[in-house]
Amino acid sequence: MSLEKLRNFGIAAHIDAGKTTTSERILFYTGVNRKIGEVHDGAATMDFMKQEQERGITIQSAAISAHWKGYDLNLIDTPGHVDFTMEVERSMRVVDGLVSVFCAVGGVQPQSETVWNQAEKYRVPRVAYINKMDRSGADFDSVVKQMDEILDARPVRMEIPCGSEEEFYAVIDVVTGKCYKFVDKEYEEIDRPAEYENDYLEARDFLLEKVAEVDENLMEKYFSDPSTITIEEIKAAVRKATINLAFTPVFCGSSYKNKGIHFVLDAVVDYLPSPLDLPSIHGKDPDNQESLIEVKPTQDAPVAALAFKLINDPFVGQQVFTRVFQGVLKPGMTVENTNKGRKERIGRIFKIKAKDRVEIQEAVAGDIVALIGLKETKTGDTLCDEDHPVLLESITVPPPVIQLKVSPKNKKDQQKMGEALHKLSNEDPSFVAQYDEETNETVIAGMGELHLEIMVDRVKQEFKLEVEVGEPSVAYRETLTEEIEESYKYAKQSGGKGQYAEVKMTMTPNPGKGYEFINSVKGGHIPGEFIPSVDKGIVKTMEKGVLAGFPVVDVKVDLFDGSFHPVDSSDFAFQTCASIGFKEAFMKAHPVLLEPVMKLEVITPDDYIGDIVGNLNKRRGRIEQQGPHPHRKGLTEIKGYVPLAGMFGYANDLRNISSGRASFSMEFYNYEKLNAATQEEVLKKLAAKRAAEEAAK
Repeated sequence: MSLEKLRNFGIAAHIDAGKTTTSERILFYTGVNRKIGEVHDGAATMDFMKQEQERGITIQSAAISAHWKGYDLNLIDTPGHVDFTMEVERSMRVVDGLVSVFCAVGGVQPQSETVWNQAEKYRVPRVAYINKMDRSGADFDSVVKQMDEILDARPVRMEIPCGSEEEFYAVIDVVTGKCYKFVDKEYEEIDRPAEYENDYLEARDFLLEKVAEVDENLMEKYFSDPSTITIEEIKAAVRKATINLAFTPVFCGSSYKNKGIHFVLDAVVDYLPSPLDLPSIHGKDPDNQESLIEVKPTQDAPVAALAFKLINDPFVGQQVFTRVFQGVLKPGMTVENTNKGRKERIGRIFKIKAKDRVEIQEAVAGDIVALIGLKETKTGDTLCDEDHPVLLESITVPPPVIQLKVSPKNKKDQQKMGEALHKLSNEDPSFVAQYDEETNETVIAGMGELHLEIMVDRVKQEFKLEVEVGEPSVAYRETLTEEIEESYKYAKQSGGKGQYAEVKMTMTPNPGKGYEFINSVKGGHIPGEFIPSVDKGIVKTMEKGVLAGFPVVDVKVDLFDGSFHPVDSSDFAFQTCASIGFKEAFMKAHPVLLEPVMKLEVITPDDYIGDIVGNLNKRRGRIEQQGPHPHRKGLTEIKGYVPLAGMFGYANDLRNISSGRASFSMEFYNYEKLNAATQEEVLKKLAAKRAAEEAAK
């Protein structure tokens, strides 16, 4: 395989913009599928999970290998629903380019913006595809304008649509000047329609102006005689501009009606980068994090690869989806997992076609493959040559914001349920499952109501377990608001060896910076071997919480003094002493609960504004911006922030208020302090709930 002819690309967009339908057409035209799978029939190849087929949405990013005009394609279809933003995040980390899909009617929607920003974060080159041109209300020029104004995408039209809505019948290629009419599932060349000549000439002149800006030779030709610029020169300059993020080429079509997909595939091979077109990435030396190691897309160097996804397959076991950035991976090879400091042996290597697998004998730099046989590797782990360790940048995992209690209907299934949840949390790091030994309860946490609903459904369907689910609850955090100095002595004597430890520490609020532990002990008042014990005792206490059983965050602890006993002091004594001392100090330092706050955007017909705003006020929402939708008449855009605690059941309420005509999207924003009255109310409810649960036992 030639790296120049490899394209690793993703497809991403707002929910319902038509990503998966577009992917299905790509698989059909590249020969992977003999017939087209439809999302609405529950037969999409990319959406192979039962939950995806039932809901008509993408949940897991699926990876598929295909071919087009002599090029190897690795395609990753990603979810559009905000609850599965982790799937998009990890895909962005391993693709080289992106097809960003927009709805010709909906335009730039909230999740389009989120996905675009994720691509910006990883500097992923993009081409845009405006889908659903056959729909009533489709407006190509309006979406291009929105891309410019909202996303700062610097869009450049590569095609001019002919006809609109149901009459959409052809496109003019701005580069070649040729017009292609869509016939059945193919196309044929026709003369350029006279009524679109001005649009074509205007678009072509704009394209030439933009390519001249990225190429000095073309700049000279543009000013002397633009007609001397060749098609090959234009394509080379567009490719350069796309890879350098100078502008975004824009294409259009209707995936469902099989219109325009050929040209999107041509754009992938013509304009998106191969692994060789991108700058080398840099990893860190595990022994010296300040030292950077260059990782190049070459087969002649020690292997370096990143695991970006785990899937439990009932036939072959755990599949670890991996992007090889450097070197070669082969079955039977032993590699180092740098994050875990453990060796892993690769069993088998597969290229994936959604549910189907093709076994291969090696994976080279640039490849995206599934590895079988890895025991320790998780999402974000680096796999590398044992003698040339490197640590690649990992994948950011957002904190879970909502939790549920789950229990098996049959108590004998407790262990089986635990194993199922463990497998699912391995697959999806934004899903957390914990068993509380004190309350004998299992709590699952995730990114939203739909996220947890899907996970519970998977436990039932894939693992054949009947489970009962409690009410959703918010994943609060605890922190202190004042600096406090604490001295605590722990001494126990009950015959034989006793327990002794004393700690003196200052605890300070550390907003936004997490937990910090500083050792300022002088003169050996606490021996060096017990300092980590103090740290460990505090960390364990923070995990379980002090005020209401939620994790403690954003605290700086400075251990400045203490004392020990040469016989009675131990690791246990210092852990216990630090834990009790931390709890006592925490409760004196005016502790508060922090709650997850969501960034919310609602788009509604003007008739329902009053009711929607009133409903958000009841939910403790803060409206930051409200006004006419910038691109769609008769609609109002409402932006603001709402505590997650107030958002349960919001989808149903909004549907009822607006007769199903309003839409909303939300994503995690940050944690904020509860006011005193709300905190008291929350603590009372939690106490009552726990008392009722105790009584039920």
